[in-house]
Amino acid sequence: MTDLSVDTERAERRQVAALLWRDGPDGIEILLVTSRETRRWVTPKGGRMVGKTDAEAAAQEAWEEAGVRGPASSEPIGTFRYLKRLKRRAPRWCVVALHAMRVEVEFDDWPEAHERERRWMSRAAAAAAVDEGDLRALLADFSGN
Repeated sequence: MTDLSVDTERAERRQVAALLWRDGPDGIEILLVTSRETRRWVTPKGGRMVGKTDAEAAAQEAWEEAGVRGPASSEPIGTFRYLKRLKRRAPRWCVVALHAMRVEVEFDDWPEAHERERRWMSRAAAAAAVDEGDLRALLADFSGN
């Protein structure tokens, strides 16, 4: 039986994301943000960008969604899948390439500051906060660049 609530006729959408991290007093800390519509904890992510490498696009998403800057790894540390659910459109599967980005600067104001919350968490807390199993594993196993 086919699940008609999921758009199975279209190919999976490809996205890029930033795993934002820093060295904290008790080890690596990970910065998550809330999604705009569902308010779930997520990594900053978005579509691939014309004229930018995937790492550059991930860094751009980190700035827009979390208000941070730093170098993003040129190669992804892994991928994860999630079902993108929007209020006015059919859900669609996305495959996300996750780029590690060590946060060097954190700004008090950024483009989506009024739309999102951001929070530093331990690796274990960040892994427990996200819904996607593949992303949970990537966060739990992350050991820095």
